[in-house]
Amino acid sequence: MQARRRHVRACRVLVAALTLLTTLLFLTGVVTRGFVRSSDTPAGRLFVTPRRLPLSLGAVREATRAAPPADAVLLPDWEVLVVLHPNASAPAGDNATACEFRGGASSPARALGRLPSSGRHAYMCAMPEPARRRQPFHAPCIVASSATAKDAVVDRGSAGRSPNLMLKWSGRLVYDSVVVDDGDVLVFAKGVNPRQGVNRAASDVRCVYYRGSTDVVVASLPAATSAQQVFRCPPPPATAEPATPELRVTLAIVGEQPIPSLATYSPARSGSAAAAEKKRRRQICACTMVRDVGKFLREWVVYHAAVGVERFLLYDNGSEDDLAEQVRRLRSEGMDVSTLAWPWPKTQEAGFSHGAAVHRDRCEWVAFIDVDEFIFSPRWAKSGQPAKSMVRSIVAVRPEVGQVWVGCMDFCPSGRSTHPAQGVTQGYTGRRRAVERHKSLLRLDAVDPSLVNSVHHFALRPGARAEWNRWARVNHYKYQAWEQFRLKFRRRVSTYVSDWTARVNLQSKDRTPGLGFDAVEPAGWAHKFCEVNDTLLRDVTRRWFAAGHLLLLP
Repeated sequence: MQARRRHVRACRVLVAALTLLTTLLFLTGVVTRGFVRSSDTPAGRLFVTPRRLPLSLGAVREATRAAPPADAVLLPDWEVLVVLHPNASAPAGDNATACEFRGGASSPARALGRLPSSGRHAYMCAMPEPARRRQPFHAPCIVASSATAKDAVVDRGSAGRSPNLMLKWSGRLVYDSVVVDDGDVLVFAKGVNPRQGVNRAASDVRCVYYRGSTDVVVASLPAATSAQQVFRCPPPPATAEPATPELRVTLAIVGEQPIPSLATYSPARSGSAAAAEKKRRRQICACTMVRDVGKFLREWVVYHAAVGVERFLLYDNGSEDDLAEQVRRLRSEGMDVSTLAWPWPKTQEAGFSHGAAVHRDRCEWVAFIDVDEFIFSPRWAKSGQPAKSMVRSIVAVRPEVGQVWVGCMDFCPSGRSTHPAQGVTQGYTGRRRAVERHKSLLRLDAVDPSLVNSVHHFALRPGARAEWNRWARVNHYKYQAWEQFRLKFRRRVSTYVSDWTARVNLQSKDRTPGLGFDAVEPAGWAHKFCEVNDTLLRDVTRRWFAAGHLLLLP
């Protein structure tokens, strides 16, 4: 009995000692660190909410030895985006991975690839119900989900307990950054300019560079532009550029705390790499944002490659279908198709700003169109075969023209109740009579430095202008069979487009006339909007692609 009492007393003493030690560590800043002013920071205190919170002495010790943990963002519908530390490696081969949350709950992790700006590996997973009850939310660890693949651990943070608090997409957040060819840094942030056409003055925004491992601010500089979710910043001083320790960037609205950030800063590429990229520059590219469009991709790429588009840039917004396999097949056939991971929800404008800024060495002109949109001219209808000069003729304009607008024809369900197996150009032959909107082909060196855009057309720098092309058009296969069209209710990619479930902007052209606020098929949907029978593109593609190795029809 006495031995048992002595054991209990010893355990109590040990617990008290550990509690005291943890408290001391907390007070001295080992456990919790905020931004620390450095001597070169302008007057004014810069702090952010602490984000490293190990829960035990053991975790603190492990944190001092392990690489900094992953960043994680809680997205809508309890999805979690995990971005590994720049020094972390992805699993080799096809090793399956999982998100491991505090408390032991886990869920399968889907690899999204490397983020285009930082090269960091990104993963997506669902947050399990048990993990939702453990607040505050901490970033999960990415681990091998197979018991036989224990050596394939990607990033366990601190002994399997990542100390980073999870960021929330619902508030202000700096989510990416990239260095462009003139040395400026584009910082992508949500919540700073919350409404379309209403942008905070650049003079009210500062660009803050800090050490990721110590949170010490090394520079605070005024932003040059502020538009939508894109902010142009000067680079940090050369003395602050070394990659070790990791340099991060965020924004601070004057008079407020800096915004939470997961964006890293990487200096510009070497001159030789940039020169090699410029040698491979194409005259005409197509850029789009995609999600689960694998079954549409081949038709779109093969057609446009035949009429003059030389390179295809796909910003992948979290596809879960066979997009990667479709891209692999097209590349094996000689098509220049590349994908860039862009997992951020409802950021199409920002993604296209990224594309217009970073691909200037790769493309002269870019068509910003979707995979259900086909550039076409009735002049081509009698051609016996496609020609690379067809799209090039659309951009054969005077030097001051930096953007060419073409009208858009919206096609209808054409009596179909299911997706046409032969492709959209073959299955949909009815359309609306009026031209509802326009799309554009953009010369990248004519873009305004703010990069402001309305998805399919951009503001131009002073001296450049836009011009209409009246003999070309875009066939937009917008109103498809209901089983396909209803998928658009699940997720909209454009930042400033209202969700169809919200009862706002009822007169917007983005809304479908007569469509309600739920994914319920309206009466007579299969025949709506079919005012004109238009088989021009159907007939020409049958003639061009019905046989041979460039088979278009799926």
